[in-house]
Amino acid sequence: MFKRTFAIMLSGILLVAAFGFQHGLAQTANDTQAIAKIRAKVQKIGVGSNARVEVKLHDQTQLKGYISAAEQDSFTVTDGKTGATRTVSYADASGVKKLGGGLSAKNWIILGAAVVGAAVTWVIVKPALCDGGAQTRGPC
Repeated sequence: MFKRTFAIMLSGILLVAAFGFQHGLAQTANDTQAIAKIRAKVQKIGVGSNARVEVKLHDQTQLKGYISAAEQDSFTVTDGKTGATRTVSYADASGVKKLGGGLSAKNWIILGAAVVGAAVTWVIVKPALCDGGAQTRGPC
């Protein structure tokens, strides 16, 4: 009886351990990819007072400032107003967003398309409504 109970318990422990390790490895791979994305984003933004960022940490803390240093495992965010610095590990950051910089290229394209659309509408619709200027009354 004791041997049977021991064998069942040992089998259960081995199964739990096997599935538990498999799940841990998959999660680690996802974490590694997320860390690599954060590191790449920080490197793309660069270092210096023009590298203004907003960093969101896993504990929902938000930091605003500029990247004053970027190392292999961490980067330093300096608050522009107070001068306080905080070193953030790439593993602790859940997101990095570049601040400022004006309009992006996508926004400029949308704005240009809207202006062109308005100009084309003005050129086509106004003569059609005004009948070439023959009316003396009306919106023209």
